[in-house]
Amino acid sequence: MELSEIKQELEKITSRVEEFRGSLDLEQKKARIAELEAMMADPSFWDDQNQAQTVIQESNGLKSYVDSFEEIEETLDNLEVSYELVKEENDQELFEDLQSELKDFKEKVNKFELQLLLSEPYDANNAILELHPGAGGTESQDWASMLLRMYQRWAESHSFSVETIDYLPGDEAGVKSVTLLIKGHNVYGYLKAEKGVHRLVRISPFDSSGRRHTSFVSCDVTPELSDDVDIDVKTEDLKIDTYRASGAGGQHVNTTDSAVRITHLPTNIIVTCQNERSQIKNREQAMKMLKSKLYQLEIEKQQQELAEIRGEQMEIGWGSQIRSYVFHPYSMVKDHRTDVETGNTQAVMDGALDMFIDGYLRSQMK
Repeated sequence: MELSEIKQELEKITSRVEEFRGSLDLEQKKARIAELEAMMADPSFWDDQNQAQTVIQESNGLKSYVDSFEEIEETLDNLEVSYELVKEENDQELFEDLQSELKDFKEKVNKFELQLLLSEPYDANNAILELHPGAGGTESQDWASMLLRMYQRWAESHSFSVETIDYLPGDEAGVKSVTLLIKGHNVYGYLKAEKGVHRLVRISPFDSSGRRHTSFVSCDVTPELSDDVDIDVKTEDLKIDTYRASGAGGQHVNTTDSAVRITHLPTNIIVTCQNERSQIKNREQAMKMLKSKLYQLEIEKQQQELAEIRGEQMEIGWGSQIRSYVFHPYSMVKDHRTDVETGNTQAVMDGALDMFIDGYLRSQMK
């Protein structure tokens, strides 16, 4: 790269940063942070722990935006100074340092821009993620457990917390179904990119003949809604069952009917929760999950209606195969919606999903 090209890159990034500033409304965000910090300083702040966590999450999210932007501005100023120094000194080592710093800075700006794309309702919320294996028995159940580990690793790499809401183990290996609550700022905004069918092609470790198998797992993602979101659920539309929990959970498991299953009769949506010791708490969590699913259903209905008006062909829901993971006869993970792909299957299975999430979110802005 020539010095003149570096100057052009700096000018482009400066223009992008100015656009960021125009859309961020930093003063309003700083005023809101001050409000939230005043709430956190109140002696009664922790009386309602759920509300307290919501306030802390909002505060941390806003601070992340403000701090990241101010860091970007500071780094840009430093790069401008470095550019002028290289221009004057004509030092090869300084020039190489500037190139390296510019490359790292562009990645940082791209990540920040991705955060700004998450502006849809509930993008900032926690996410409820469910995995359901398709036909295929042990093979597809094992694939579900591999995806479970992948999402857990992804969450850990971003310092998000993960709670297992419901877990039904497979008969021989893997899982029959699992529901996670993943908590953190913008988690739903990121993970909505994962909703759909995930396809695996590999030599099955459960096939003594060593044949190649194709397995499918459905991933469903909904935002966790706060209690103040108004979703009308009629009592007469619900069928509520209690049963003994089957997952890990200490001595109380299989001793009381603490697990809860709620069926919403008009839509046949079923939610289950067994992670709490108390049946009451499991019921509360299950109701929150049900409301989230009903909200998602309504959004999808609106999208379908808009698509029909525009004459578009949109695939909404579980039927769309979004990504293939090929372990044999070659190694590749490819997202069919964006054509983003990589040959490093192991990294993806260890949670390196950001390239696919980034590609999906940017494709939605076109």
